[in-house]
Amino acid sequence: MARILIVDDSPSQLMGIRRIVEKLGHEALTAEDGAAGVEAAKRELPDLILMDVVMPNLNGFQATRSITRDPSTKHIPVVLVTTKDQDTDRVWGMRQGAKAYLTKPFSETELAEAIVGTIGGDAPAASTEPEPEPPTAE
Repeated sequence: MARILIVDDSPSQLMGIRRIVEKLGHEALTAEDGAAGVEAAKRELPDLILMDVVMPNLNGFQATRSITRDPSTKHIPVVLVTTKDQDTDRVWGMRQGAKAYLTKPFSETELAEAIVGTIGGDAPAASTEPEPEPPTAE
């Protein structure tokens, strides 16, 4: 079970994402804007941060940059979860240090895949059996 910080200024989005995170068996922490998200990241040191972009005080790009450049939090992967769906937004978000970018609206499956793709978990385990030898021409 991972500890996942959800940062979003929309109460309905916050609760919807929280419900999915908890349904997947993870612990959900929340913050209601970018500045609160940066402080929660420093205080709680979660395993993953799901970060909205369009927020008051400190937007998600600024908060992601702050988290990924701070020595105490730079190890925490950030997934941007936003309505901003332009290629330039995606590129800018990744340049701020985000590990993945998910656009709203998203399905529960898409969010689960973003979480697993970033921190691992319920993905199918890799086979430990050796690969068979290719047939030889005789």
